[in-house]
Amino acid sequence: MVLLLVLAGVTVLSVTVGSRGLPPGTVWAALTHHDPALRDHLIVSEVRVPRTLVGLLAGAALGLAGAVVQGVTRNPLADPGILGVNAGAALFVVIGISVFGLTDLIGYVWFGFAGAAVAAVLVYLIGSLGSGGATPVKIALSGAALSAALGSATTAVLLTDTDTFEQFRLWQVGSLAGRGPEIAAQGLPFLLAGAVLAMASARVLNALGMGDDVAVSWGQNVHAGRILCATAVVLLCGAATAMAGPIGFVGLVVPHIARIVTGPDHRWLLPYAMVLAPILLLAADVAGRIVARPGEVQVGIVTAVIGAPVFVALARRRRLAEL
Repeated sequence: MVLLLVLAGVTVLSVTVGSRGLPPGTVWAALTHHDPALRDHLIVSEVRVPRTLVGLLAGAALGLAGAVVQGVTRNPLADPGILGVNAGAALFVVIGISVFGLTDLIGYVWFGFAGAAVAAVLVYLIGSLGSGGATPVKIALSGAALSAALGSATTAVLLTDTDTFEQFRLWQVGSLAGRGPEIAAQGLPFLLAGAVLAMASARVLNALGMGDDVAVSWGQNVHAGRILCATAVVLLCGAATAMAGPIGFVGLVVPHIARIVTGPDHRWLLPYAMVLAPILLLAADVAGRIVARPGEVQVGIVTAVIGAPVFVALARRRRLAEL
């Protein structure tokens, strides 16, 4: 309940704070007695409310996906961004825009799904090479390397297509700006489907956390469980990336915060992550609007500034534990 109240407060800030500050009374009037002739009312209805809705949906999706990825890989360093899933979705979306001329979410979201799936498979295959199989550190390193390669490919496409670059340049760093209400409406069905699958995977993740042998002894179908989790991650990351761009580190940081409250039980961890992630994403978006007035810093940059030190600290702590 406390987190829901915090989420409500951050949502109010997201609607009221910006390059043009709006008092709460004006925002309330714009929501309850909308007057299209008033500029402040148009700012609320056409810009800030859709932006906030996209932040809520994309944040919840990234938080859920991060918790599922960390659970299914048994890797506390795992994150859809670090594992290359977001970079794969971004590359395929750019290809959809550049090659097929797609311009709306409902068109290129399928490319986002395909890119997320391809990247996830490649990271797991690369991390499985050599002795020891797919260890957590090898998967994290494989994801970082693949993300760099996919990012280079994305840049190569953009450098050869000016029109695609203009459409993609703000989306590339991860941004909630300029998202209309149709973006949230088009992405909602895919996010709901991914959320349902993620919630259904809670018991599977609890069993996998004990090891494959224990999971099998508990009657779990390990392969079917991993497919369920992978499908949920692809739906969530593909839709979130198509809506807001490749926003990193939210899926890394949020599950660790949630575990402080819930412990390792994914039946509680997943819903807590789904509430905490939009709090972090909207708070980062609001901070980006404040620090660079009258302009703004894109939310993907702010989350990277927050998340990168956390990732380094987690990696160092895990390395010390292994030594």
